[in-house]
Amino acid sequence: MPVSKHNTQFFAAYNDIKQKILSGFFSHDDRLREIEVANLLGMGRTPVREALKRLEDERLLTHEPRRGLVVTRIDQQGVTELYAMREILEAAAAEFAARHATDAEIDNMESILAEESRCGDDPVALNLAFHDAIYGAAHNQHLIRSLKAVTETTYLLGRSTLQNPQRSDVALGEHRAIVAAIRARDPRAAAEAARHHIRQAFLERLKILRERVSAPDPHPSPKTGAARRARTVRGT
Repeated sequence: MPVSKHNTQFFAAYNDIKQKILSGFFSHDDRLREIEVANLLGMGRTPVREALKRLEDERLLTHEPRRGLVVTRIDQQGVTELYAMREILEAAAAEFAARHATDAEIDNMESILAEESRCGDDPVALNLAFHDAIYGAAHNQHLIRSLKAVTETTYLLGRSTLQNPQRSDVALGEHRAIVAAIRARDPRAAAEAARHHIRQAFLERLKILRERVSAPDPHPSPKTGAARRARTVRGT
């Protein structure tokens, strides 16, 4: 059965808007007005309206009184809940990978670690690649779907904890511990190593939140424009 033109436009709008949210093109300061988003995408208002509604249902967008539809802002309680769920899911992924990963998949994890250890490589991109490698090696589509949803919510937190060079170095050691346990086919050790990794990332995230409260940005970003977009880096 062919896909209708309406559905095609809806999915195109949905994917485009979602990518702009996750990449930081739209920030917490932006109001996502239906007509303006439609003009930006060069699409009709109906598929854009439906796409915005789907993203609101997925909690990537929130309707605020007197402001309208905006990118969801996560408070400290929300951050705590998010990392608690990440700890459970990442531990499960590492445990499943220790049981089901092929030797080639483990070799791929170690190859990513080798790239992580080289100075000059992007730690945020490699971190995402590393975790994706574990998710794939878990061989459980339901788990992968849940992890994807949690990871996308993590993007709403802003800059990556790995932008701190000290945290990046420590995280590399934590990654090595996870892979070592997976290589040893030790599900319990793999799960515990993954839990430890997420706990440490959570502590770093709390530190970032404290710094944001105590030291507001002395050079506030413009409300719109490429300068703000380019500074946004997402990650763990």
